[in-house]
Amino acid sequence: MLLHMVQLQGNTLTLHEVIRVARTGEQVSISAPALARMKTSRAKVDQALRSDTAVYALNTGVGLLANVRLESADIEQMQVNLVRSHCCGVGDPLPTDVVRAMMLIRANILAMGLSGIRAVVAERLCDLLNHGITPVVPMRGSVGASGDLAPLAHMALALIGEGEAFLGGQRLSAAECLQRVGLEPLKLQGKEGISLLNGTQAMLAIGCLQLHDLDTLFQSAQIASALTLQALRGTSAAYDERLHAARPHPGQVHSAASLRDLLAGATRHTSSTKVQDAYCLRCVPQVHGAVWDCLRQAERVFAIELNSATDNPLLFDEDFISGGNFHGAPLALVLDQLAIALCQLAGISERRTERLMNPSLNEGLPAFLAAHPGIESGLMMAQVTSAALVAEMRVLATPASACSIPTSGNQEDFVSMGMTSALKLMQSAAHCRMVLAIEWLTATRALDLRGDRFVSPLLDAARNAFRVDCPAWEHDRVMSGIMADADHFLLTADWSSILTPQEALQA
Repeated sequence: MLLHMVQLQGNTLTLHEVIRVARTGEQVSISAPALARMKTSRAKVDQALRSDTAVYALNTGVGLLANVRLESADIEQMQVNLVRSHCCGVGDPLPTDVVRAMMLIRANILAMGLSGIRAVVAERLCDLLNHGITPVVPMRGSVGASGDLAPLAHMALALIGEGEAFLGGQRLSAAECLQRVGLEPLKLQGKEGISLLNGTQAMLAIGCLQLHDLDTLFQSAQIASALTLQALRGTSAAYDERLHAARPHPGQVHSAASLRDLLAGATRHTSSTKVQDAYCLRCVPQVHGAVWDCLRQAERVFAIELNSATDNPLLFDEDFISGGNFHGAPLALVLDQLAIALCQLAGISERRTERLMNPSLNEGLPAFLAAHPGIESGLMMAQVTSAALVAEMRVLATPASACSIPTSGNQEDFVSMGMTSALKLMQSAAHCRMVLAIEWLTATRALDLRGDRFVSPLLDAARNAFRVDCPAWEHDRVMSGIMADADHFLLTADWSSILTPQEALQA
């Protein structure tokens, strides 16, 4: 059986390839032209090592120590020392898929041939991916200054046979992992330690994986709002195509069109007398659409960064140019924006959940959707959980990118805090998914109580798929397990297979 393989060129890596390698174990190789470029640039580094010219991090110290000139005999030891000394990460390990994405992206930018490292360094990263060896990389310790120094150092540590790594579900010494698959530890040469450490790959890896999941979560939010609209006997007049053509933000137009598709064929989703609904229903295209636009902006930024050289210095022709391509500002701003966008997505969902439960607002449904209000509390406390998560998301929406703190003897005096932005985004995404899961539970419960049978094929398919994981219930239950099941459904949902074209569903 022929396995798929991602071939790294240095300038063609895609978001979809990152997902496949990070999560499905797709194999990786480096193209012949990229190997040739690395060989050529390495020859220039070797030439520089034989000269008297000072080149940052090649024959000098780093950071504030850049003016310290190294003896030839110390150059290789300095590269190893760089890796060891920068392994200052703390906290739980990053998820395996994040570290795999980080290794893949790092190998790709090294394949550009601008770093001056030997090809074997990038190839060894591919070897670790292909053998399923994942370095243990602590979550915290990066300010996004010269990029994600601490996370990348822990990644590099495994290459030289030090530190720890996961293999086959076991946490072992990196040396043991390499031995089990027949690989030798790398012996770093001049320039190779610094070229593994400078860059934005940890924050970018998180961003790429979260963006992939948020595209699915966006669709889950769209479906949730359509289910709620039906349960509340709302009007779909606010989704009229002409209205959104008059304010043609791409996301707004996209959201409204999606809602019209979801509601197509449903005979009971509108009220014949209602003029307009509350904002949480009427303004879904405007709010959800703004979130969709943020996702697309992140996609553009991440696609550029995947194929960008971010270490320092970089080699162009015969010139070593020291700059700041490692700085995480372009990513930090986008990652913060995504956390703010998710706060909007979760906030409007929680308002829809409240409306479904509130007997003053829910169009004749029982209070808190209890079968016997008073004796039973129904989903009262599920809404409280939703409110608590939204409140925490508001804290997580505080931009980390606005919180620079000087480091490294004030040499790195304005930093991005991009890794903090990425870690906040991971938390926000998990909270947002649970908030939406609670709306799914609430909307489908409301429709059960009404005894509604859908005519809309797409919503019927979505609801039926949800009920496989989250069956209907009658009386008060311990809700935490049901909420966890709903959350898992949204985490693993494949809307492309569930929401097939209407013609197929009607056949």
